[in-house]
Amino acid sequence: MIRLQTEPIGVDELIAAARGDGDGAVVVFLGSVRERNQDRRVLRLEYHAYPEMARDELGRIEAEALRRFDVSAVVAVHRTGELGIGETSVAVVVAADHRDAAFAACRFVIDTIKQRVPIWKKEFFEGGQVWIEQPPQAPR
Repeated sequence: MIRLQTEPIGVDELIAAARGDGDGAVVVFLGSVRERNQDRRVLRLEYHAYPEMARDELGRIEAEALRRFDVSAVVAVHRTGELGIGETSVAVVVAADHRDAAFAACRFVIDTIKQRVPIWKKEFFEGGQVWIEQPPQAPR
C-alpha cells in the first residue's frame, strides 16, 4: 500500500494494513517536521509533489523492496501540503517474519523515497523561506 495524502498520517491504520498473522516483526519509520534546521528556527514546511509520478515511483519502490527483501508487506505514505512542527511527513511500515529483513527493507524504502520520488520540501523559517531539495532525476 502506497499513497500521498494531505491529511495527518494514522500510524495504527498503517500497522494494521501491513501486519499479518505470520509476521514476527513490524518496523515503523516516521519522518517528522523538526523545529530547527541549519541553525534556523523552522516555522513550518510545505511539501509539493508531482502526484502521478510520485505514486508510480512509490509503487516501484514498494515492489522492489518486496522482491529484494524477505518481507511480507511494505506500506509508505507521504504527506503533501503545509505541515507544522511535530507533524509526521512520511511513514514507512514493513512487516516480515524476522526483524533483520524488516529493518533492512524499511531503511531501503525511506532512503529510496528521498532519492527518487518527486516530492519537494519548502522550509519557512524566521526571516525567510527556501526550497530544501531539488527535484530528483527522472524515474528509471
